[in-house]
Amino acid sequence: MSKNVHVARSKNGDQWSVKSEKSKKAFKNFDTQKQAISAARKIAIKNQSELLIHGENGKIREKNSYGNDKFPPKG
Repeated sequence: MSKNVHVARSKNGDQWSVKSEKSKKAFKNFDTQKQAISAARKIAIKNQSELLIHGENGKIREKNSYGNDKFPPKG
């Protein structure tokens, strides 16, 4: 998988997909968003990349960086 990992509704809308940013095909589909997020988080940590979680409406609702963050939080 390439850098950013996305969790979003599958094309048919009945499952949640985990896919890389530039991929047309999902890495894997899951019945629940929670399952998809768990799998995607492991992939993002392994690849030191960013995880983007999309809501039901398709908009990004959460981002988590597990790699070289350009603007890491202080503290």
